[in-house]
Amino acid sequence: MNQSQTRAQSHQRTLEQRRAAEAWQCVDAVRKTPYADEYGQLAREAASLVQMHGLGQTLAFLKAKAKEKENEHQHLARDLSRWVSRQLLGEARDDLREWIVNQATVAEYRRATLEALAFLTWLKRFAEAELVKE
Repeated sequence: MNQSQTRAQSHQRTLEQRRAAEAWQCVDAVRKTPYADEYGQLAREAASLVQMHGLGQTLAFLKAKAKEKENEHQHLARDLSRWVSRQLLGEARDDLREWIVNQATVAEYRRATLEALAFLTWLKRFAEAELVKE
């Protein structure tokens, strides 16, 4: 293995570690809310929603299900938007929908979707371990 491959693997490992750490923080933050179980169940389903309907449609669905007060849909939409926007735009945004609709290129949208799926893999695992009661 050459030096650039080693660096690429090291960077990827670091990115995976950052995804895991952020997902853990999200799950830990929601643990004390009255909707922790529902968030856990939603986190388990979110990746399949993104795969079936797309990132933009999934965020729109989550926002539509969000009520005036904080709930699991709003919380997950915010967690996902913050992570993806930090990775792609360098800043955390609570709602990524406007960027997706008005500014994202097709390539950026694909990258955002892939990043969302990678993050949701970690979120699902931690939610299953910490929030979901079988």
